[in-house]
Amino acid sequence: MKPEQSPPMRALFGPDAETLSALASASRSNAHEYAPMNPASAQTLRQLLRTQEVAALGTLHEGRPYVSMVPFATLSGGTGFVVHVSQLAAHTKDMLRSPPVSLLVVAPPAPDVLPQALARVTIQGRASQYENGTDAHTEAKATYLTRFPESADLFGFADFSLFAIVPESVRFVGGFAQATTISAQKLAEVLSAA
Repeated sequence: MKPEQSPPMRALFGPDAETLSALASASRSNAHEYAPMNPASAQTLRQLLRTQEVAALGTLHEGRPYVSMVPFATLSGGTGFVVHVSQLAAHTKDMLRSPPVSLLVVAPPAPDVLPQALARVTIQGRASQYENGTDAHTEAKATYLTRFPESADLFGFADFSLFAIVPESVRFVGGFAQATTISAQKLAEVLSAA
């Protein structure tokens, strides 16, 4: 009887760099295949982002995926989101090193609703730190404090900074078989509607 052989390292640790590069290229080539959004889905998405105050923030941490929680506010015109984070936090250091990020916002659990049927949105975008003293920083701070007035004291801490999350692509799931990918421009239109 032959001794059992170990699987190749690739089988244990996933695809190699060449395979990952090919997957990324394929993903980028499909990234702009946007679908129309019906009015009911637009309303659900708008309501979700207006009522939920926290998001899961996905960053790249030392070459590996990392997810944390951040409170967020929507920028004027629906052009992006603002987060206020500590320089001591891993996700802040990650955003400074590697700007591509994702935000995930999920509707709260509801009785008799399967978790898989909850409305949710994943926003892929880029993070950029606001420069203190600029008009953009002042506007972002006002936007954030409108949503989180209890956070005013945190602006006195030297290690806290505001970051913009500028969407590039948006994947909205309104429930079972209700998934749509929309552009950042469409998201802004949805969020700007009454």
